[in-house]
Amino acid sequence: MLGGFPGVHRRECTHGRSGTVRPDTIRTMWETLLLVVAVIGIVWGVVTYNRLVRARNRTENAWAQVDVQLRRRHDLVPNLVETVRGYAAHEESTLEAVVVARNTAVDASTITSQASDENMLTGALRRLFALAEAYPELRSSENFHVLQVELADIEGDITIARQIFNDTTLTYNNMVETVPSSLVAKLRNFDALAFFQVEGEGRSVPKVEF
Repeated sequence: MLGGFPGVHRRECTHGRSGTVRPDTIRTMWETLLLVVAVIGIVWGVVTYNRLVRARNRTENAWAQVDVQLRRRHDLVPNLVETVRGYAAHEESTLEAVVVARNTAVDASTITSQASDENMLTGALRRLFALAEAYPELRSSENFHVLQVELADIEGDITIARQIFNDTTLTYNNMVETVPSSLVAKLRNFDALAFFQVEGEGRSVPKVEF
């Protein structure tokens, strides 16, 4: 009897397979899952890349501020040397050492070499100020006093700018060197940056009392 009713037969067959999942359905589920994972990965990669770019830009901007202060220092040195030369012309070796150290610092091309050269310049300036102790007229010179105060202010500004640069560099380097952001950093050639370190006698220029 049922054979004469094909509609009834089809409903029974469909009902008998209702507990199974078709292979094409499973394939669609996996494809959807892989697509979702791929989209999440792409979004994460873009977000991480943008964070790295912003961190690097902040570091570059911080270094630009350090460079501004260093240039102020470099520009002041020739005036300081000429002032001292007016009272202690025979101290040419000390004066020449300052000039050479200043020119070397101006020509520095990397952060590491800049730090090393600035340390040398500061050491030369320390010896220059120590020399002033032997020349009372130089110590009492108004021009020398103004230059010494200006240099002290610049040194303070350099210290602040250097600290900001090192802080931003630390944040950037942490992103470059730690997982998972390091994966994007390696793929996109983000390299860790050097800190601007000041060591030894380069930490401060001595004050001259008037």
